[in-house]
Amino acid sequence: MKITFLNPLTSLVALVSSLICVAAASGADAKSDIALKLVAEDFTQPIALVPLPDSSGRVVIVDQIGTVLLVAKDGPSKLFFDIRDRLVKLEQGFDERGLLGLAFHPRFKENRQLYVFYSAPLRKSAPTNWNNTVHISEFKVSSQDPDRVDPASERILLEIDKPQMNHNCGRILFGPDGYLYIGVGDGGNANDSGPGHGPHGNGQDITVLLGKILRIDVDKGVPYGIPSDNPFVGGKGRPEIFAYGLRNPWGISFDRGGNHELFAADVGQDSFEEINIIIKGGNYGWNLREGFSCFDPKNPTNPPDDCPKIGANGEPLLDPILAYKNFKRFPNDPEARGTSVTGGYVYRGKAFPQLTGKYIFADWTRAWIKPDGVLYVATRPASGTSKQWSMEPLGFTGHPNGQVGAYIVALGENAEGELYVLSNSSNQLVGKNGKVHKLVKAGL
Repeated sequence: MKITFLNPLTSLVALVSSLICVAAASGADAKSDIALKLVAEDFTQPIALVPLPDSSGRVVIVDQIGTVLLVAKDGPSKLFFDIRDRLVKLEQGFDERGLLGLAFHPRFKENRQLYVFYSAPLRKSAPTNWNNTVHISEFKVSSQDPDRVDPASERILLEIDKPQMNHNCGRILFGPDGYLYIGVGDGGNANDSGPGHGPHGNGQDITVLLGKILRIDVDKGVPYGIPSDNPFVGGKGRPEIFAYGLRNPWGISFDRGGNHELFAADVGQDSFEEINIIIKGGNYGWNLREGFSCFDPKNPTNPPDDCPKIGANGEPLLDPILAYKNFKRFPNDPEARGTSVTGGYVYRGKAFPQLTGKYIFADWTRAWIKPDGVLYVATRPASGTSKQWSMEPLGFTGHPNGQVGAYIVALGENAEGELYVLSNSSNQLVGKNGKVHKLVKAGL
């Protein structure tokens, strides 16, 4: 597999740069030069970028088709991991399955362990008409080569059967508490209904793992342990569940500063895209709500004026911190911002002080058939005001509206807190048009 890595001392070139105006906490306008700089290309669909925790400054870039590349700061890339032979057969067109997440153990330097989320063929014990079985597995780096994963070291921690191809999520990461957090979509299909979806939807069903954020202890138990303070320990729900009522949380991340909050960008159906701050035991409303609006799975294009404000167990349904209209339902509405929210990060790097504490995220594209992804910046409201965050485009030279001319698949964050944009120019798993750009100071 050929991957081109562009050396920043030679052929690394800034594609675009500009002045960007962002509302500062004081209410005054702050201006800063921001550019996107190409750092790697020739991927099919880069879906995650994770820093290698060995103080080398290197990162790994996950390609959805099943490969992981190790990318040096000032040198060539090399194959770190290849899991293609363990994946379910992927479609050559649009497909949401594949290798979807990777996380390094907090003590990686000592134990050389990492974890992946991938779509495997349907296991024999699953319903025969279902689609695939998710594996959350542990691997170890080879004892012979510290820059390669040993494929024979797999230890499967958790298997989750999925009724449909879509709504996988697949994002995994370790929290400040040392536990592994796992984002899982509602199983697929529309309205969280149909085969493999209970009468009230998987998002609201605490007896299944679909439509949830899970939390497990990879250092205890066989094959894993359950943190003692998980909300359903000893109760009627699955003990792995940390939060629920989610549709397809396409991007979860912890703020590395502040209060270390957990952010989740949950892809809506046709009307609203939303971003949530996840708390333990939180119910985020799907499929009773979409964004701030009510939702009726039996009549999805005609939401009711009123809907439940509490879940089946008496818990409150939590509002997102931000929601915006989807072009699919609101094609001519100036408040529509995209079609599928791409999760991001609270910025804690050093290159752009004016962005510190703001949530940088994206929308995949403004139109399904056109590569038209947009970068956004969300700002927390001032203390004592509305709980809703505000959002505006993260513009750059020639593109004040934040449009990058590609499908934005994901954002990534390196060890210093600087951000990357992972994109491709196709909405299909074909070709080698996937690219990775870094947000840098213009002119660098």
